[in-house]
Amino acid sequence: MTANPLRLMAVHAHPDDESSKGAATTARYVSEGVDVLVCTCTGGERGDVLNPAMDRPGVLEDMAEIRRKEMAEAAAILGIGHRWLGFVDSGLPGEGEPLPEGCFALQDPVVAAEPLVAAIREFRPHVIVTYDESGGYPHPDHIMTNRVAVEAFEAAGDPERHPGTGEPWQPLKLYYIASFSRAWFTAIHEGLLARGLPSPLAEMVTDDWFEGMPELAVTTRVTCDDHFEIRDRAMKAHATQIDPDGPWFAHPRDLEREVWPTEDYHLARSLVETELPETDLFAGIRP
Repeated sequence: MTANPLRLMAVHAHPDDESSKGAATTARYVSEGVDVLVCTCTGGERGDVLNPAMDRPGVLEDMAEIRRKEMAEAAAILGIGHRWLGFVDSGLPGEGEPLPEGCFALQDPVVAAEPLVAAIREFRPHVIVTYDESGGYPHPDHIMTNRVAVEAFEAAGDPERHPGTGEPWQPLKLYYIASFSRAWFTAIHEGLLARGLPSPLAEMVTDDWFEGMPELAVTTRVTCDDHFEIRDRAMKAHATQIDPDGPWFAHPRDLEREVWPTEDYHLARSLVETELPETDLFAGIRP
């Protein structure tokens, strides 16, 4: 449909989300010559230190700058472009606690979409990837990321909306990330047991964490198992957030390649004809 290089944009809430959600897909497309730009809505300033090795004096106080450096390292590993959209992390307040004043989750989605519209009009992606309406899990920044990304997808091609942010550009497809479903956790868990290995995921597959979360219909499975190693390296670059000795890295990667060699997506919008199920985010777009 176009002779120009294909372009993919991923819209995420925090630094580290680009590495934990869809990073092997990103690495695959980069290896094929696709231009990829990740837009990160917030700086992750209110993130906790989730790696015991990084739980030391001064880290929390310098979290914003540390996470910027981690993001730069992960972007270099993945071979992607990166843009900060400039919003402030909302944190994860407890039940009944208010969101911090001025945070991303309290913004008007139409207004907050403006820097993303500008990025779309400059980068001109054919495909945008983000979270579904639930955020993938109920973090207020992830839910707002969906709202902002959908608004920007719809608005970027309309010259009447967000004037002054560049020439209109209409992306052709919008996907929601459907990876790390209960089915994925169950497959890894059962694969470990079948090999006689202990499973750190036993609680995940029975926990009520998934209750009330939508099970997205998977329309598109992108085979990317050759790029799991790059994904893992990018994740470990986010050292404050990722524990290399944690449960995520406990299962052998050859087992993951065997039982679930894809990253999965739900096609939420398409302005081109495509036949479902797909194996390519650019189905219907490639020349």
